[in-house]
Amino acid sequence: MLFNYVAIDSVNAQREGTVDASTVDAAIAAVQKRGYTVISIDPVEEKKSLFNIELNFFQGVSNKEIVILSRQIATLFQAHVSPLRIFRLLSAEIENPYLQNILNQIVEELQGGSSIARALASHPTVFSSFYVNLVRAGEESGSLEKSFNYLADYLDRSYEVTSKAKNALVYPAFVISIFFIVMGLMLTMVIPKVAQILIDAGGELPIYTVIVIGLSSFLVDYIGIILVLLSGALIGLWQFIKTPVGRRAYDEFLISLPYMGNLQRKLILMRFCDNLSTMLTSGISIVQALEVTADVVGNTVYKEIIEAALSDVKAGRSFADAISQYPEIPGVLAQMIKVGEETGSLGEIVGTLAVFYRREVNNAVDTLIGLIEPTMIVLLGLGVGTLLASVLMPIYSITNNF
Repeated sequence: MLFNYVAIDSVNAQREGTVDASTVDAAIAAVQKRGYTVISIDPVEEKKSLFNIELNFFQGVSNKEIVILSRQIATLFQAHVSPLRIFRLLSAEIENPYLQNILNQIVEELQGGSSIARALASHPTVFSSFYVNLVRAGEESGSLEKSFNYLADYLDRSYEVTSKAKNALVYPAFVISIFFIVMGLMLTMVIPKVAQILIDAGGELPIYTVIVIGLSSFLVDYIGIILVLLSGALIGLWQFIKTPVGRRAYDEFLISLPYMGNLQRKLILMRFCDNLSTMLTSGISIVQALEVTADVVGNTVYKEIIEAALSDVKAGRSFADAISQYPEIPGVLAQMIKVGEETGSLGEIVGTLAVFYRREVNNAVDTLIGLIEPTMIVLLGLGVGTLLASVLMPIYSITNNF
């Protein structure tokens, strides 16, 4: 949500602009981080449709845009362009108005003397804590060019794998949706008319035909109630998943699925190792790296594991011993981390593990794609074949009687 603010800086000059935050308090804190004193702050009037529905839902920044932006920043840093000029150039070239507005705010903050990390931290909906911490490490070590290169490479890898996993499910989801729509239309519009002909013709109907006619009659009589109940159940489930308990239950369910759960676990471990490797290689401490990784790993179960291991590390326990006590963590991962700690090359070791799990995810997705198509063809064929047989066989019997 955007807020317009009026503030004064350290030399009592008036500053005006917008800030992106979830609440008024968060917006005030973001403005104060820029070194300003807030005079007034008000939410930007939201765009509404004719039905008073918010259209700001469609505003945002995609992962692909962040990948491209990070690569452009890294390239310009390699060309020794100043940070202020980099963000000014990119804000003029960006097509997304939402991202362009954020980059303009970052330019304003940099002009006011803010660091890059602090300017990026003012926009948590676009730049994650992982992103900000890596930039901060680059500023502190004087290697911003290297940090943005790390970010660009990491985001490229992450985007490639997650996109491949998501795209693998788009085609079957589309086909299955069309299948259910067609079956629903046949059961509610076609089958009732055919069923009346079969009933009027008399004679004994096969059991599968009776079942199909019964299902069709049930859908026709109660379609409104079914849709209302189904919509209510989906909305209730969606709201439940938003709660901490619901989110944990959902995440636990995902990693417990027969085949998809294994793919989900590999994806989480790949993200965990890749995040940790990128941060450790950038010179960030293991404690800070684990704090950030826990927030971006993307699964509540593994977040709790990392946070518990972090507490043990702070208490003086080795990371390998802290992580090895959880069955969700593969033994080979804990052993490799132990080797990394003993040899002082933990960043390189978890980087190797990230490559391994990335390869495993790619292989699992390729296998899934190979299995989905024939399985889908068999299931769709059985569904359509059963429906057609239940109608055509009685009709064939009737025509033979004549």
